[in-house]
Amino acid sequence: MKVIVFNTKSYDKKFLTDANKDFGHELTFLDVHLNADTCKLASGFEVVCAFVNDHLTKEILTLLAQNGVRLIALRCAGFNNVDLQTAADLKITVVRVPAYAPHGVAEHAVALMLILNRKIHRAHNRVHESNFSLDGLLGFEIYKKTVGIIGTGKIGALVARIMKGFGANVLAYDSMQNKECVDMNVEYVTLEEIYHRSDIITLHIPLTKDTHHIISDHALAQMKKGVMIINTSRGGLIDTKSVIGGLKTGKIGFLGLDVYEEEGDLFFEDLSGKIIHDDVFTRLLAFPNVIMTGHQAFFTKEALMNIAETTLSNITAFERGQVPVENAVTLDLLRKK
Repeated sequence: MKVIVFNTKSYDKKFLTDANKDFGHELTFLDVHLNADTCKLASGFEVVCAFVNDHLTKEILTLLAQNGVRLIALRCAGFNNVDLQTAADLKITVVRVPAYAPHGVAEHAVALMLILNRKIHRAHNRVHESNFSLDGLLGFEIYKKTVGIIGTGKIGALVARIMKGFGANVLAYDSMQNKECVDMNVEYVTLEEIYHRSDIITLHIPLTKDTHHIISDHALAQMKKGVMIINTSRGGLIDTKSVIGGLKTGKIGFLGLDVYEEEGDLFFEDLSGKIIHDDVFTRLLAFPNVIMTGHQAFFTKEALMNIAETTLSNITAFERGQVPVENAVTLDLLRKK
């Protein structure tokens, strides 16, 4: 099939090209984001391959359909950037890669916890300046601390297993209990109990209208003073202005983010020579107890290989009329979330 790949980085091209040797699709790579100005470039293509920061609004989907596009192949797990109702109305199929890097994301979440707690970033800089003082580097042991996991799908369950290995008391909140977590003696509780009891809270849920700003002023008011919050899922789960307030008062003692709710114009780009005009983002960076990475939790060799192979497999399955149910993004899936 003729596939146009938007928002392409060098690593996307490498892994997709290598994987395509087994599939034989006609791939065209573009480095631009998919938006209202660039969607016309998809004219003549049957498939649009998009990433998490591409925009698939009603307007754009309508234009894509008019240009002959029949399939949106998301090379990511999240689908909050797609107007699924419009896609259904236009008979455009949407597929995704539902679980391409569970181990990588779980490990990254734990890495953020450890870096924040033991202040490894600050210690590293000190040693390079021949400053071996330990003042200001005091941490705590995760052993016997209470870790609250919001969302216990594949990633959340892996975080639970790692935290159990540390000897932590693990709480979980989810609409459905994961048997793997139950077998590990993870305690399922209400969201309010997660807030009240947790020393560390880590987010592993999709972004929907119900989970948008799940971390808000109301949620923070119920948390322990000095709580650690980790988000490697979607930026919109956190009300950034609320957490800035929590950082200023000391309610939040540690904040680790791999995602940001307004990351679309920032992440995945080299902006080192430019002025960043997002004042909320720059305010976050001013706090010494905040660690941010640029949506890299998924970024492992294994994940990129899985993304490429599953994306191309999805396209082949569509061509044959056999799209795997678990990879299809439908309105029913949105309602379940």
